[in-house]
Amino acid sequence: MPAERHTLLDGRVHVYRRENSRFWQCAIYLSGRNHRASTHQDRLDAALTVAREWALDRIAEDRLGSRSLGLNRAVATVPPLPSSPTAKTFKQAAEAFMAEYRVLTAGERNARYVENKERHLKLYLLPFFGKRPVSEVTAGLIQQYRVARLGNAGGKRPARSTLHQETVTLRQVLKSANRHGWIAAVPDMSAPYKTSGKISHRAWFSPEEYERLRAATEERARSPKRDRWRSECELFHDFVEFMANTGLRPDEAQRLEFRDVKVVTDAATRQRILEIDVRGKRGVGFCKSTPDAVAPFERLLKRRGVCKPTAPVFGKIQRQLMNAVLDELGLKEDRDGNPRTAYSLRHTYICLRLLEGADIYQVAKNCRTSVEMIEKFYASHIKTRVDAAALNGRSKTRKVPSAGKALANA
Repeated sequence: MPAERHTLLDGRVHVYRRENSRFWQCAIYLSGRNHRASTHQDRLDAALTVAREWALDRIAEDRLGSRSLGLNRAVATVPPLPSSPTAKTFKQAAEAFMAEYRVLTAGERNARYVENKERHLKLYLLPFFGKRPVSEVTAGLIQQYRVARLGNAGGKRPARSTLHQETVTLRQVLKSANRHGWIAAVPDMSAPYKTSGKISHRAWFSPEEYERLRAATEERARSPKRDRWRSECELFHDFVEFMANTGLRPDEAQRLEFRDVKVVTDAATRQRILEIDVRGKRGVGFCKSTPDAVAPFERLLKRRGVCKPTAPVFGKIQRQLMNAVLDELGLKEDRDGNPRTAYSLRHTYICLRLLEGADIYQVAKNCRTSVEMIEKFYASHIKTRVDAAALNGRSKTRKVPSAGKALANA
């Protein structure tokens, strides 16, 4: 018989401790049967907290009952596994994850990024895993999902990056389930037979190519093909120069307002530059431009005249105009076949700063990215980053024969 007893939720939940046990137990009566569990807590306050959460989960499961969990789409036909009445399904875990994810990332993640999580779940993950108990999502089942997605003959084979994004969403759902105690651990989600991915260099404009692009946009701004396109061509020319001298991402430039940009005199160099408050992929950041970014910004200010501080600097730039200019110049793709876009102007800024000998940490900080990302995708294809003197230098204390002499003496 229990020696101590307490109640919760208007007497529906009983929390008690037996004489021969140091842990508190909890119990609730639902739909004709008793549910019991150990709180694994020896302190009453902690036991009451655990018991309350446990009971609310049992009540929610009882209300769900045998509600249909049918889905509109299916990636592959996988028969549902039998589960205990109290087991959480993957669908329930996904709903819990999205509920907390929307709240915890509000203002920190782009709304479109959050929508993509919902899209991954609705179109692909829930049709495959939805009815299964979340505890049954094993490494083997995840591999079956990869095979079903990649081997789906009825649709387009997903890109490697697309499948990676879906796997990230799946991992986040399972981590959420683990935090709630619905699974003991997150299964191994590494992709077997995976080769080391090829390092792809980001498409950028070399100094010569950028000068051709800048001159072409300047000519269009001066003499547009149609007079009614003049304002758009002038804005686009300023956009190209501004982006190549600030390193902003296209979405950051699209959100930029006049109140976010200030023309200042840098104390260290005594040159006029732009100080920019950036809002975009990484939240709120900060950027200092090169001196060459001041002229396009002032030209834009002069054309606009008096405008509200909240007015957009560029707004949405026409992608068609960018593609038309690049096609005319034969610069739409780099030598590796990678397409150039407005994002390539950011890559150009980073590469040109490195070519000029700028500190890689300062470049990363100014571009709101990491040194690792720059080393991997940008600095890896700039030959001037390799110090030939350090690479080919020889010690004065020990002479090492060159490769040609070594072969001759062999």
